[in-house]
Formats: sequence, structure tokens, C-alpha cells
Amino acid sequence: MDAKRIAADGLFLALALVVSYIEVLIPIPVGVPGVKIGLANAVIMVLLFFTTWQRTLLISVVRILLAGFLFGNPMTIVYSLAGGILSLFVMVILRKIRGFSVIGISVGGGVAHNIGQLSVAVLLMENARIYYYAPVLLITGTIAGIAIGVLTGILIRKLPKNLF
Repeated sequence: MDAKRIAADGLFLALALVVSYIEVLIPIPVGVPGVKIGLANAVIMVLLFFTTWQRTLLISVVRILLAGFLFGNPMTIVYSLAGGILSLFVMVILRKIRGFSVIGISVGGGVAHNIGQLSVAVLLMENARIYYYAPVLLITGTIAGIAIGVLTGILIRKLPKNLF
């Protein structure tokens, strides 16, 4: 790895961690635990558009682990990993399919993140009734996905193409 790549990866990891911390401070009162805007996903999406999915996955996983240890607990790490990995997988697929905008890719990622977290909760708690939260989470995932998609679209246009 060259120095420019290491510096860029460190910059984006630090930015994603700071955004994760800010998000911990913003409560969203929807009555469902764990609902967040997903601001760190904007950083991950920028990476997805500027570099490889493998590099994006590595930075995303490291961010989830560090944020979990710094601002959460082991369970938040499990839920975030499930949601984050499924979200990235869906966004990679949608990006390869022509016709999806940045906003569409973001919405797909937001919804997939919620489905991943719900599925892990169902498995861990052995209670399929947890899926009753799905409608609220799908709506909030869609709204957050739109917001993050708009933000990411702006960032992608403004950032220099030779960043990586």
C-alpha cells in the first residue's frame, strides 16, 4: 500500500467514526430501538463510488468495530455488522445494475441495513414477532436512505476525482 492510500483510508475511517459518534448523540423518537439516520453510510457510499467494494467493506467493518467498542457494546457491534454488511452487499449489486441513482442505491442500502438488523434480532431472541417492527423500520430506512442519498450525491460531485 502506498502512503496516499493509507492516508485516504485513515481519513475516511476517522470521518466515519466522528459521524458515528455524532449520530449517537441524536435521539430519534420513533418508538423502535436502534433507529438512526445512518450518517456514517454517507461516508461508506462515497467510498463505494470512489474505490473498490473490498476496500469499502474493510473500512466499513473497521468503523463498525471501533464505533461499537467506543460508543456501544458487543450487541451493537453484532447488529451493526449484520446491517452494515448486508447494506453494502445490496448497494454493490444496485450500483452494478444500471438505472439506479445514488438515492436509489442509498435507499436499498438503508432498507437492507434494517432487514439485516431485524433478522439478527429474530435469530438471537428466537422470536419472529420482532418482524412486526419491519414496517416502521422500512419507512425510516427509506426516508434516511433518501436523505443520505441526496447528501452522498452532493459529496460525489464536489469531491476531487483523484482523491484516491
